[in-house]
Amino acid sequence: MSPLTIGVLAISMSVDAFIASLGRGAGETRPGFLRAVKTGAVFGVVEMVTPLIGWGLGMAASAWVQAVDHWIAFALLGAVGTHMLFQALFGHADAAPHAPGLRATLLTAIGTSIDAMAVGVSLALLDANIFIIAAAIGFTTMVMSASGILAGRWLGRSFGRVMESLGGIALIGMGGLILFEHLAV
Repeated sequence: MSPLTIGVLAISMSVDAFIASLGRGAGETRPGFLRAVKTGAVFGVVEMVTPLIGWGLGMAASAWVQAVDHWIAFALLGAVGTHMLFQALFGHADAAPHAPGLRATLLTAIGTSIDAMAVGVSLALLDANIFIIAAAIGFTTMVMSASGILAGRWLGRSFGRVMESLGGIALIGMGGLILFEHLAV
């Protein structure tokens, strides 16, 4: 794969993590730079590991992984998105927005990286250097997720619960779109 192809792949694999991070940043009271980097690191590491897992599974059993990856992504993104939406709509009005815990961040990162696992399965069929590609995807996701947290912070000051609601809806929509794309084929 050419460097341009790897770059485009890395950006495309990172967009959903960026959108999820926007919603997360909007839901936090004052996420600072360090918080954004930590969240970005979680998303980046997960997004880097999943194509490696997919590649390994693709080498072993690509048909099985491709048969269920969309259901896993749908379930994880739907659950996290529904939780975000519920918190935004029905959370206590006097409660300040909060930073999600490591568990919620990790579940969101896993949900947004299932597509990277499917890409890893596909890369198993090519003669591509999976380690360079996975590192590029992980780094790009880290930068985009940290940027999303910081941009979400700014949007959260102005739009607060609306942005958190939109983030939840976006995650549910991504899960539904992944499921639809796989079932429509």
